[in-house]
Amino acid sequence: MTGRRLGSDPAQRPADLVLRGGAVYRGGEDGAPTFDEALAVTEGRIVAVGSEREVERLAGSATVVVDVEGRTVVPGLIDSHLHLVRAGLTWRDEIRWDEVPSLDEALSLLRSEADRRPPGSWLRVVGGWHPGQFAELRMPTREELTERFPKNPVYVQLLYEEAVLNDAGMLGCGIVPGAEDPPGGTFARDPATGEPTGIVRGMGAFNHCLSRMPSTHPGDQVGGIRDLMRELNGLGLTGAVDVGGLGLPPENYEPLFALWRAGGTTLRTRLYVGAQTRDRECEELTGWMRHARQGFGDGWLRYVGIGEIIVFGCHDLEGLTGFPADDASLRELERVVREVAVRGWPLHMHAVLDETASAVLDVWDRVAREHPIADLRWSLAHAEPISAANLDRVRALGCGIAVQDRLVYRAADSARAWGDGAVRHGPPLRDILDRGIPLGAGTDATRVASPNPWVSLWWLVTGKTLDGGPRRVPEQRLDRVRALDAYTVGSAWFSLEEHERGRLDESMAADLAVLSDDYFTVDDDALPGLRSELTLVDGHAVHATGPFAGL
Repeated sequence: MTGRRLGSDPAQRPADLVLRGGAVYRGGEDGAPTFDEALAVTEGRIVAVGSEREVERLAGSATVVVDVEGRTVVPGLIDSHLHLVRAGLTWRDEIRWDEVPSLDEALSLLRSEADRRPPGSWLRVVGGWHPGQFAELRMPTREELTERFPKNPVYVQLLYEEAVLNDAGMLGCGIVPGAEDPPGGTFARDPATGEPTGIVRGMGAFNHCLSRMPSTHPGDQVGGIRDLMRELNGLGLTGAVDVGGLGLPPENYEPLFALWRAGGTTLRTRLYVGAQTRDRECEELTGWMRHARQGFGDGWLRYVGIGEIIVFGCHDLEGLTGFPADDASLRELERVVREVAVRGWPLHMHAVLDETASAVLDVWDRVAREHPIADLRWSLAHAEPISAANLDRVRALGCGIAVQDRLVYRAADSARAWGDGAVRHGPPLRDILDRGIPLGAGTDATRVASPNPWVSLWWLVTGKTLDGGPRRVPEQRLDRVRALDAYTVGSAWFSLEEHERGRLDESMAADLAVLSDDYFTVDDDALPGLRSELTLVDGHAVHATGPFAGL
């Protein structure tokens, strides 16, 4: 599959495709959605939206006409903050527990994989789940993992909170009596005996364990990215902004580009690229900007900007331990940010805490006095406890905010660190929109959260969590119209494409999802179970199931 450049005019000829008999979402005001009955597509563009009679006039003898039989048709979803490349590199080696309803079923998934794989294979679950989703309301223990999988090393990571290994996994990772803690991490120990318990915590410990597992074959890295894209297509996603990740060097992008060159991409991917090495951030980021032209690519894959890791000393991780930046790190941040502004690149920066946002905005303010940034699409990521004063500063700078459903899994931890009030009002979604600040929605998947956009939309609408933490107050929740817009045209802002995709209007890209149920009327708690039965990107089916199988 190859992409056509967004923005070219479709040929004046009969439509390639007509969808009829549905509820085509056209936007809404004050929470009330509006719909049409049909739309037509020519050369990857929507050329008409309206009544069935109006649209079917564009059908010719070769037009494919699809009756969606009353289903809701929405713009293709766009995750504005996703770690696609990092996840795809090991996707085929991991077992996912996203939305699995019980620990018993989760362990059964591990059993199935153990039976399918060669004897002694590693079994790894790396984030995207929380014990609050399980009927048992707990994570597995070392003892039960050892009993069920005595011959397989097992590693199960809970977000970035902790991981548990069985006996074989501990041995495979060298976590034995007398083993020293790795830099940036700890091996939990029994207070009576001093022996490791099988629980590890901290980024250094996670990396220590993951680095001791077999590397994924390059072919499986390409295939893993393709498989992940197709899974996201099945959820109704047609695009994602990949924001890099900790320690993601340029060579890690080669499998994605190999897939793209082979015409195998099914998800519009927009890349923000970041620093990989502490104390070499400016060198690495200027290298990216020197060798990767901003905007290079096509409708399927394109470089967008710099982010989300800019300077390691200004990175506040999960926002649970305070803002660690010192003066030297902030000076380095200003040096890097000025270079980004001079070169005219978009910038997307991790900032969980309000004090982090304050420090970052101080730097941006100084740089903006010399090099205007209002048109460069700079943005903050996360920003759940951001203050009204800092929202005003974001608006004045012309910047945006990308929010993710991290608090679905971390509201209780965050409340202990920030106070209940900050979590109940965070992120301040309505305050962001009321100020006219561009708002994009996403997940921060796949380790911090599940990539399921419907879980995120459930959280945007209801403010509920899985970990028993505080629920967001009603005045900071979004109605379903505003939530969906944040996940479509709102997210398109972060790749400078809000006039190209994210709405089902004439001349927009034909990226859409035909849903399994009506997003606008299902019960709140049914939202996470929504799926797409037909997903189009550029007017072509990238996912089709049920009555649409074979399109």
